Amino acid sequence: MTDCVFCKIVAGELPSKKVYEDGDILAFHDIQPAAPIHILIIPKRHFASLSAGEEQDWPVIGQMQRVAAQIARELGVEESGYRVITNIGANAGQIVHHLHYHFMAGARLAPLGVHN
Repeated sequence: MTDCVFCKIVAGELPSKKVYEDGDILAFHDIQPAAPIHILIIPKRHFASLSAGEEQDWPVIGQMQRVAAQIARELGVEESGYRVITNIGANAGQIVHHLHYHFMAGARLAPLGVHN
């Protein structure tokens, strides 16, 4: 997809600080981090979100989970805790419409879903 920023990163047209890469997945540091450690994990094949994934995408989506656990081990945050989240659609806060997981760690993160 020519106008997708993540597709441009995958193609090498835009720079990124890579953390992990294989034939199907790329992980790199977020340029606007919301935590001391904020890494984006993306499939190299473009599809907008979990909801847009097709049957052939599910093995890669599962691999993204494995990559998140591997990154946690490599960064030494497996015990202290980390968060993996994806936003699906504008109402959930999705800005880039290419499936991506936010891997966040390195500080105490505010609980999600807590309402006062």
